[in-house]
Amino acid sequence: MTRSGTITPHPLPPVAPEVFASAVESLTTRLRGRLDAAVEALTAAPVTAEDGTFAVRCGQDALVTLAPDPSGTVTDTEQAHCTCLLAPRCLHRAAVLGACPIAVTEPARPVVIAPSVLSGPGAAAELTGAVPPTEPDCSAGPDRIAIADRSAEPNQLAGPGPEPARAPADAPTEPTAAQIRAASGLWTAAAAVLSAGTAGTGAVLEAELLRAAHTARLTGLHRAEAAALSVVRCLRTTRDPYSPGRLTELVTALRELLLVAHLLKAGDPEPALIGAVRRNHRPNGSLRLYGVCREPVIGADDLGGVVTHLIDDDGRWYTLRDVQPGGPARARRAGTALVAIRSFLSDHFRVSRGGLIISGATVSPEGSLLAERGVRATFAAGRPWSEAAPATVFARPLAESAAVRFPASLVGDPGGAGDHEGAGYSRPLIGCDVEIAAADGEDLLVRELPCGGDAFADGRPNPGAPFRLAPAHSHPALAHTANFRRLGARPGLRIRVLGRLDPDRVTTLRALAVGPVPGTEATLRLPDDWRGRADLGYDVLLSDHFPPDIPSPSPPSPSPGFSSWAAPSADSPLWRVRRLVELAVTGGRRIAAESTRGNDHEGHAAVLRRSGLVTGSDLITALGVVAGRRSLDVFGRHSGADPDQYATRWLATAVYLAAAEANLRHGTWPGHEHADTDTDTDTSVDTDDSRSIDS
Repeated sequence: MTRSGTITPHPLPPVAPEVFASAVESLTTRLRGRLDAAVEALTAAPVTAEDGTFAVRCGQDALVTLAPDPSGTVTDTEQAHCTCLLAPRCLHRAAVLGACPIAVTEPARPVVIAPSVLSGPGAAAELTGAVPPTEPDCSAGPDRIAIADRSAEPNQLAGPGPEPARAPADAPTEPTAAQIRAASGLWTAAAAVLSAGTAGTGAVLEAELLRAAHTARLTGLHRAEAAALSVVRCLRTTRDPYSPGRLTELVTALRELLLVAHLLKAGDPEPALIGAVRRNHRPNGSLRLYGVCREPVIGADDLGGVVTHLIDDDGRWYTLRDVQPGGPARARRAGTALVAIRSFLSDHFRVSRGGLIISGATVSPEGSLLAERGVRATFAAGRPWSEAAPATVFARPLAESAAVRFPASLVGDPGGAGDHEGAGYSRPLIGCDVEIAAADGEDLLVRELPCGGDAFADGRPNPGAPFRLAPAHSHPALAHTANFRRLGARPGLRIRVLGRLDPDRVTTLRALAVGPVPGTEATLRLPDDWRGRADLGYDVLLSDHFPPDIPSPSPPSPSPGFSSWAAPSADSPLWRVRRLVELAVTGGRRIAAESTRGNDHEGHAAVLRRSGLVTGSDLITALGVVAGRRSLDVFGRHSGADPDQYATRWLATAVYLAAAEANLRHGTWPGHEHADTDTDTDTSVDTDDSRSIDS
């Protein structure tokens, strides 16, 4: 918290979207043209905070003051004042509000919500990787988009999961007229942002999108509102020169927004398009949780810390988060830092090896345990990975887990996390038993072993198909790289691995922790106080932790139809489609049109066609044509571009790219039924099992 009267670089409070949109709307056309420069000039302006009121000096005669409500958010236009003569319709007030972060809004009341099995997508960081594993059918015409069958029930990753939300008997089966109008407004605002690109999208276009998001919230379109706010946050982050690039998150958020708005304004009755309100979860009774592992966190804006993962008896996941500014140094120290839940005090190492009994628990929609009033926690004994609930994590083949992590419907599962997303449960981690075959740089080439320890009772089992094991972090401040080096020096070692599938590299698992495999001698021998697991980011594996004699493994050879050991998806010709999709988002319509003029673009289209990606070739060609097209008025003069047609064409290309890349990741996992994912001949959607939406 900022001390009274101190001056800090950026202590501005968050602002509700409608407050900033209203301030921009009150400006004249001349002042709107100067808004971006005014916001940029405020980056070096001193800010004072005293008694909960923030003040920003904007010249000699202008002082803007913000008086947030008790929640710390500016939620009303009357909470922002300026001393200049033009106030409240002044540039200073709008610029200060534009420099403030966008607040997470509460649901408007009253609203009519049609609950679905899945809730809204939430933040952009949760949208990445939400892609369907089937190719959209674009053969119906250039302005038609086909979406895979949404009737399939999502698979569970671990345990039964929470009960799906049930729609009330009187819930609407299709969007209302007000919701369709709100979706049309979102589509128009998002299409304008896409045409301008990140380089041309300023505060005015952001305000228009925020105004449309506020209208969507008032009509109960929670998923669309969340997607619009994610786009605005990603736009600001992408333009920030001191922040890591978030282009992938922006493309995903913009695709989500355009797709949802496109279907809603067409009157699509799918309940998942409406979304649900993200609320803190309060489980009934006490929670009995078991520690699983610790995960170091090194994030943007010099963030660092640790996340401790826990699981309950039903296989539902929770987290204890301790992430604050401090960077890699804090991430290294946080592994043994103290953790407090009200009066309970322990440390992350002890919690990850033991467990917790929590009464009055409050859990965020992402599954993070919150230390709110009334919460009581007690330390409890933990369980090894081979017992009860933790053991269920390793009871599923990787190919089956990959099918769940890359869901079959972009419309029905925006977060890609099944029923867990937004329901008070964390995304499950994925576990498997592997045999190390060889080292490849920082990575390990491994083969999956049969699920369950009983497979080793009668001798050495036959290992499965190969895949790649990669460290979750490569920063030298953490122990991942050193541990992987020691593991790679012992081919034939069998280990139990817990981690996450890498969405950007096919058949690659990012490892967070390892442990011994039950029923075999050629495995790790960890100290008793480690409780049968080693957190790769914090615990250092020593020579005493390895068996003295390890049987030599069979030579590493890829399985039939598996072209390489977990080659990155960038090796696929699909990077040519991604290049144009991302270039259109960053540079806008004009740059997209310029990039498609010349032999390079024709060469990219030819390579895609020769690779069997005929639909992708046709889509990037059509997108280039539409990007450079200018319509004529009745007098034959250029009347500007049609943003709707351009946005529809870009959306079709982005959906195709998401589907094809997911098919590549999904189909190349060992044991999957697809043998060839380089062509789109076998991955196109059957028109009988898809739903086509006219533009």
